[in-house]
Amino acid sequence: MLIAFHKPYGVLSQFTPDASPNRTLAEFGFPKNVYPIGRLDADSEGLLLFTDEPGLNTRLLHPRHAHEREYWAQVERIPAAESLAKLKSGIIIQKRKTLPCQAWLLNPQPQVTPREPPIRHRKKVFDCWIGLELVEGKNRQVRRMTAAIGHPTLRLLRVRIGKFWLADLPAGKWIMVNDLKRQALLG
Repeated sequence: MLIAFHKPYGVLSQFTPDASPNRTLAEFGFPKNVYPIGRLDADSEGLLLFTDEPGLNTRLLHPRHAHEREYWAQVERIPAAESLAKLKSGIIIQKRKTLPCQAWLLNPQPQVTPREPPIRHRKKVFDCWIGLELVEGKNRQVRRMTAAIGHPTLRLLRVRIGKFWLADLPAGKWIMVNDLKRQALLG
């Protein structure tokens, strides 16, 4: 079984509560015995997959399998080409160099459903959306990468894993992944 979920902001990637005020996955009515493949931190939104199949986690997330994960990051200011080049070649975060990735300005800028609560808005500091495609996913990696080039992430949305897109799935909703879409995901 494979499930695609649009994880909303403020939801933990776990079924049991912790000491934080964040909601958990338990409130979304998932079938029994499924677990998330990978994680998104509570501040991040977007595509999160669930399965009851052992081994699928490694098959989809280990860098040696090179399953791309695409993120859209709303960042402070507009990064110059040189800043995006630094992301592409790999950047040192937490004493470790990230693997090379793809990074680009989203053009046109996407029309993303507003988040609750909204991101902070600063009149004198513009923001923009950039796209990043990675084959690895360390804890808060995208946020650390954009901060390292001087463009802190304001909002982060995972939109794709492999060739499987989040598309129009509304936040807080999930669907069963059919065989055709599963093939696209597993490549």
